[in-house]
Formats: sequence, structure tokens, C-alpha cells
Amino acid sequence: MASDLFTDAPALPTADDVRAAAELLRGVAHRTPVMTSRTLDERLGATVFFKCENLQRGGAFKFRGAYNAVSRLTDEERARGVLAYSSGNHAQAVALTGRLLGVRTTIVMPEDAPASKIEGTRGYGAEVILYDKETQSREELAAQLSQERGMSLIPPYDYADVVAGQGTAALELIEETGPLDALLTPCGGGGLLSGSALAAQAASPGCRVIGVEPELADDATRSFRTGTVQSVRNPPTIADGLRTPALGRITFPLVRAHVSDMRTVTEAGIVEAMRFLWTRMKIVVEPSGAVPLAALLADPDAFRGMRIGIIVSGGNVDLANACQLFGA
Repeated sequence: MASDLFTDAPALPTADDVRAAAELLRGVAHRTPVMTSRTLDERLGATVFFKCENLQRGGAFKFRGAYNAVSRLTDEERARGVLAYSSGNHAQAVALTGRLLGVRTTIVMPEDAPASKIEGTRGYGAEVILYDKETQSREELAAQLSQERGMSLIPPYDYADVVAGQGTAALELIEETGPLDALLTPCGGGGLLSGSALAAQAASPGCRVIGVEPELADDATRSFRTGTVQSVRNPPTIADGLRTPALGRITFPLVRAHVSDMRTVTEAGIVEAMRFLWTRMKIVVEPSGAVPLAALLADPDAFRGMRIGIIVSGGNVDLANACQLFGA
């Protein structure tokens, strides 16, 4: 499916907004470690740096955007509470942020979201409302609830302060590693990819920013190539964090303007990348977080001799599902 280019788009975040978010998050978000693998570098003929956002608060980079967004609401808006929709990582991030800031949170989640993510969201104190994604639209349900309850809606990616917050992970990575030749991030709705592109443009000019998504959920890649917003509906990829239907009114123009390329990977490739990260690097990563490495493993010649950054987006994996994927 395709739609026309967005009109009357809201103001887009800038690299200055990413820097401002970094200051706000200082001392609140974890400055996650950067890891390397000599085995992988020798295999690829490249130098690869992994920004381990699986070790971020809430288990994913999403905490950065959620905290930045909720923190910038007015006192009156916070008092009315915050509502979000998510398959898991943004859900937990908003719930955790609400607990830290004393803000009531309600999260709309699909019934088939990983149990660990539903439990984690509830554990942070949020009210969870489950919906059937085959018969209901999370956007419509969230909009209805937001209006009925008077709560501020913080979407998972198409929100300027969320995008700016997500970009701080790439900013930290480049501050630690120095200039990069390429930066690869997973892409669902494009929040992490957009924010990372803004950060890289400012901190490492000349760095090629590449978004990676599953072949089964390739809407952003098609949007990037065609110049019109393409969509998917409930793609059956194991990368549950990347099942978003389309890029948004903020993320689409940012991706088009600042991203160098998009790539897709197979489901088998995602599992192979997960297996390497778990067994060789001892990094517990969910399928979505393994997607960028899958792109490197699938086409190493394209990156030979480069200094490459990868955002490991999250580690909120359901253990039973992971065992199934690994054939245990």
C-alpha cells in the first residue's frame, strides 16, 4: 500500500534537539557500554562497535525517547497522565518514565505481545489495555482513550521529542569511538533511525547511516526507494519491535533527507545474528536488536575495511521464544 507525501508536517527535530536531549538524560539514562568482537572483525574485515542499548533502563533504547518526551510536558499535562501504544519496548519505557516522574501511565498493547514485555510494563506500574490487532487499530484505540481520559498521547516514534531522545544513543557511541564510516540501526517506525541520522550528521560528518528491517516488514525500505510512504499490516516477522505499519509524518522526511541507504534481512539471518551475539559476545539481544548485524553478515564485502557502528536496540526477549528460535 502507498500514500501521497505528507503535507502540513509538524516541525522536525534537529541535531541541536538531540544534544539538548542528551543533557536532559545525563545522569538518568544509562550510558550503555560499547562492545567489540575480534572474531567478528576478522570475519568481516571491518571494525565493528556495538552500542549495547539492551543494557539501557527498561531493556531498550526506547527509554531515552520516552523520558525526553514526558519530561518536556507541562505540569498540567503530566497531572492528566500519559497514554501510549506499543508492542513492548516503548510500553515499558513510558511506564518506567511514569514511575520515575510520578506520572500515571496507560499503555495499549497487542494481545500477542511477548509476555515478558507485558509483565514488565505492568511491573513498572502502568495500566495495560490489551487489544486484538487483527480487528482493532491501536492508533484509533489510543486516540479514543486519550480523548476520553484527557491523557497526553506519546506515540512510539512519530513524535519530535521521542526522535531527539533516541538519537542520543548514536551521539554517545560516536563520542566514544570517534568518526565512523557507517552506522546501522534497526528500523520500525523510524524513530531510532531518524534520531541516529541527526546525531551522526553532526558528530561524524560523512558517516553513512543505514536502516535495516526484516524482509517481511520492508515498508520503510520501499518508502525510501519510492519517495512515497508504503505500509504493511501485521507483518509476521520474529522481530516484534519492527512490526510498525509505516514511517510517520516526522520520521519519513527525516529518513529521506538524512539516511544513506536501507537494507532488508531474512528471518534466518536475524536468528543467525542473534545466535552470534548470544553465544560469542554474551549479549542477550532480542530479534529486532540483531537486525543490523544480520545485514553485515549477509553482505560483508560491502563493509570491508570500514569502521562501523551498530545500535543494539534492545534485549527484552521472551526466553521461551528465544529457545524455540535457537532450536533448543
